[in-house]
Amino acid sequence: MNTTTSRRQASESVPSTGKARFDRVVHAGIRLCIATAAVAQIAIAAPSASAAPASHADHFAAQRALGRAVADGGVPGVLATIRDGRDTWVGAAGVADTETGRQRRQQDRFRVGSTTKTFTATVMLQLAAEHRLSLDDSVEKWLPGVVRGPGYEPEKITVRQLLNHTSGIYDYVNDDVMSKRGAGTPFLEHRFDGYRPEEIVRIGLSHPPAFAPGTGWGYSNTPYFLAGMIIERVTGLPLADAIAQRVARPLGLTATYLPRGDDPLIHGPHGRHYSKLMLTGPDAAVYDVTELNPSWGWAAGGVVSTTADLDRFFGALLGGRLLPPAQQREMFSMVTTKNWIPDTTYGLGVASQKLSCGVTVWGMGGAINGSWTYTFGTRNGTRMVSVNSNGDWNHPIAAFTDVLQAEFCPGPTPAPAA
Repeated sequence: MNTTTSRRQASESVPSTGKARFDRVVHAGIRLCIATAAVAQIAIAAPSASAAPASHADHFAAQRALGRAVADGGVPGVLATIRDGRDTWVGAAGVADTETGRQRRQQDRFRVGSTTKTFTATVMLQLAAEHRLSLDDSVEKWLPGVVRGPGYEPEKITVRQLLNHTSGIYDYVNDDVMSKRGAGTPFLEHRFDGYRPEEIVRIGLSHPPAFAPGTGWGYSNTPYFLAGMIIERVTGLPLADAIAQRVARPLGLTATYLPRGDDPLIHGPHGRHYSKLMLTGPDAAVYDVTELNPSWGWAAGGVVSTTADLDRFFGALLGGRLLPPAQQREMFSMVTTKNWIPDTTYGLGVASQKLSCGVTVWGMGGAINGSWTYTFGTRNGTRMVSVNSNGDWNHPIAAFTDVLQAEFCPGPTPAPAA
């Protein structure tokens, strides 16, 4: 691959202050609603009886799917960790660094995009279990005077509606100015700019709501910033500390954290993140965008993790080890979606996906500049699959779905490639 902008050149070509933006890849990827034929084939479905997963212990089909993502999809590299009970398999294809040719490794950390929403929702539900707040509380109760804009009635917007995308609050990534800064070289000019959560919320609320609270469904990142602000108000802790204390440390997720403030680095071992800046031409340049200001993602898309940590997190969550039964039921009370991925339902920070063979898997996915991630598994969390691509073009979700089908759809185990 011809990486046309080195990491040093990219770092020197952008300012360190000013307004942040959400790249259109985040607009599309973090929302998981790419409008392409390949992704349109992905269906996330309501809870249903799941067939017994396939038992492909050698994971030949999964490895082939990873190889196709690189050979046919053109992404630099893909990495998968599959956990089945106590057994773990790690597969990879392509490279973590196009300059050195280093292969991807299980310990490599990456930005997880909208999978962050699951962490945020989990902390909120833990607070509800402790009776420190109620999912039926209004936003106005916890953030008085914050939700102000044309057509908004904050006393009618509940915490639950923030988490399941039924609040009607406008998604700030669709703001014209932010969208224009999200494609092509304008991204390079703004990649190190930063926002405070209050600024993100003001941008979203400068637009009228999409619908009255509770009367529709529309994926929006703005409500998760409000959710993060409520968590900080209730706990008295930065959101990064709340996630660390309540989720990461108890589960031993040593590679998982929410960056603080404007920190542009991925700390710990990691590969590089590559982007074509939303340009689709065959000769579009590839840029190293590993270092960027993550503040525009925060509670909606800022977390850094690994495939192994994500398997462990979702396995514990699906298995009922992070939430009491009442809050577990709330999290997995799914809502019918609209103008999203076909046949989709969404809970409180979680989704389900119905594979072509009829098997339903549960988890979440997301993307941010240079990184796409997918984590899904059985409803009881005993079998989990996490996949990451370190390139943000050609919609890797289709390849991720191939991996899921290879692992969860009953059928014969394919022979290894010659």
